[in-house]
Amino acid sequence: MKASRAKTSDMSPVFAQERLIVALDVPSIEEARQMVRKLGDTVSFYKIGLQLQLAEGVLNFIEELIGSEKKVFLDYKYLDIAETIENAVARVASIGVSFLTVHGNGKTIEAAVKGRGDSELKILAVTVLTSLDAYDIKDMGYDCPVKELVLYRAQKCLEAGCDGVIASGQETEDIREVAGDSLLIITPGIRPKGVGQDDHKRPSSPAQAVLSGADYLVVGRPVRDADDPVSAARGIIQEMQDAFDQRASA
Repeated sequence: MKASRAKTSDMSPVFAQERLIVALDVPSIEEARQMVRKLGDTVSFYKIGLQLQLAEGVLNFIEELIGSEKKVFLDYKYLDIAETIENAVARVASIGVSFLTVHGNGKTIEAAVKGRGDSELKILAVTVLTSLDAYDIKDMGYDCPVKELVLYRAQKCLEAGCDGVIASGQETEDIREVAGDSLLIITPGIRPKGVGQDDHKRPSSPAQAVLSGADYLVVGRPVRDADDPVSAARGIIQEMQDAFDQRASA
């Protein structure tokens, strides 16, 4: 599938096909390989999360993806003392991963940035998971609206030298107002029209997320569980491309 070009606010061309990240949330490496083979050239960026973290052969699989010119987003949400974070991130950077998530604590981010050195690894901080709402964050001890907590964490990420944040499509516009183009915004919880929201309490459609300022979208079940994953991915990419084009012309 060949996508048309769009431009962001900095006038750089955008190919939506490069901005879709498909989550390989499956039980085994072989199932992940099958999904990658099935999607072929339609998808070039994959997320590997906690479900595959301890799967046999995961490191070889990561290297295999990178060797076949796919990009890898390692969604491990690191949180630990600074020395441990620095060393762990240095290891991730050494194998050529493109994105890595850490929790949004200032010291954690600073250690992660130090650990990645001069590599091209992008450090992304989690703001508030899309599966959480106001009741959930109150249970965690935060007596404030979700958006307020997201923006507070985004500001701290910016100050700590983070490359980007993970945030729902409901907060991206406000993050853009705070950070401008200084932070990448990666948005999960994407649900195309006609697809249920599952356990996401703050979902958004591909178009909504892009139009409000998201740079990359992470999609799992709407592609993985589709009768025709390739067709599902292409539909999302086209919706993203149309939104990028609209955003560029605004």
